[in-house]
Amino acid sequence: MKKIGLLSDTHCHIPTRMSDFFKDCDEIWHAGDIGDISTADRIEELKYIRAVFGNIDGGVLRLRYPEYQFFEIEKVKVLMTHIGGYHGHYSRKAKQLILQYRPQLFISGHSHILKIIYDHKNQLLHINPGAAGNSGFHKKITLVRFVINGNNISDLEILDIDRRQ
Repeated sequence: MKKIGLLSDTHCHIPTRMSDFFKDCDEIWHAGDIGDISTADRIEELKYIRAVFGNIDGGVLRLRYPEYQFFEIEKVKVLMTHIGGYHGHYSRKAKQLILQYRPQLFISGHSHILKIIYDHKNQLLHINPGAAGNSGFHKKITLVRFVINGNNISDLEILDIDRRQ
């Protein structure tokens, strides 16, 4: 059993309640637009991090993290990329990767909109954790945590913080 903390689009900002929300997690996954290397380092001080670079991330972050990651945790195949779109509107690259890897869990960021959708056609759960930073149009900072146990994804929880906090 693995407890996962998931965030995206920090844009150089770490939410004040992130460490408490992720304290019992085994890993933190970041779906891109980290912002700078010091933000990545601060997250890595908390937990093991799996991350992908986003469209605002510069050379150092692009050297540290790939454009997408495909891995298996417990018995769940996971595909993570920054720009993925969503069910019915996946980006061209995301469609190709989904068809190639056939993940059960697809993680993306970029939109700053929290979405958790089951895609029946591709038989996968898609999670976009929204935005954890202060840059962008979103009014809420959102973080997600969940449990992967064998081939089950469960105990999904959302932390929804007003950006003014």
